Amino acid sequence: MNFEALEMWLELPTDSMLEVWEGLVITLQLLCGSVLLAFALALPLALAATSGKAWPARLARGYSAAFRGTPLLVQLFILYYGVSQFEAVRHSPAWWVLEDAFYCGLLALSLNLAAYMAEDLRAGILAVPLGEKEAALAMGMSPFQCYRWIVLPAAWRIATPALGNEVIAQLKATALVSTITVLDLTGVARRLSNASYTTDALVVAGVVYAAITLVVVLAVRRIERRFGPAGRR
Repeated sequence: MNFEALEMWLELPTDSMLEVWEGLVITLQLLCGSVLLAFALALPLALAATSGKAWPARLARGYSAAFRGTPLLVQLFILYYGVSQFEAVRHSPAWWVLEDAFYCGLLALSLNLAAYMAEDLRAGILAVPLGEKEAALAMGMSPFQCYRWIVLPAAWRIATPALGNEVIAQLKATALVSTITVLDLTGVARRLSNASYTTDALVVAGVVYAAITLVVVLAVRRIERRFGPAGRR
């Protein structure tokens, strides 16, 4: 954070600083929650896409095409404003999630990110040399053991840089939840700026986003050094 941004932060009223902090907490919750949920969904999607079986592969490719081919903002609006118009949805267990803007935003972010992560993991799996798979099977490993101990660890190392970029992009994508009434960091900063007729809060928010991005970049580089070829044990 530079000195000008720090000065702007200190000049904000105490109540505004608390609101910005609460918005930051919500942004981090959305980021961490969506990344974990997306990865949990992306792994089976990537395995289905590379399974060699027609229907699982088609379903995985169709999922990725649907969510990667439409804007995240449209997906947010469909989940929060569009789906709620159906009576059956409002009387289903899904309404417990969709009626709350935060959880609805978390769901949309997770489903969208899973499509991108699945493609990164799929590319990583396909990039594993065929000889490594054949050697594992020749040593008596089952297909499950081959994927568990050989293919997936190698695919993880290959896909780490791309997955890191997805996390950074996801951080910026969380700002879209402010359009469905969630007061995340962007939502709070925009409200404070509109109330004060200045851009101080928006500048502070931008610096905070940049600082979080730097932390993510450093974490990804550490993971690359630890699990990359140079760091393998």
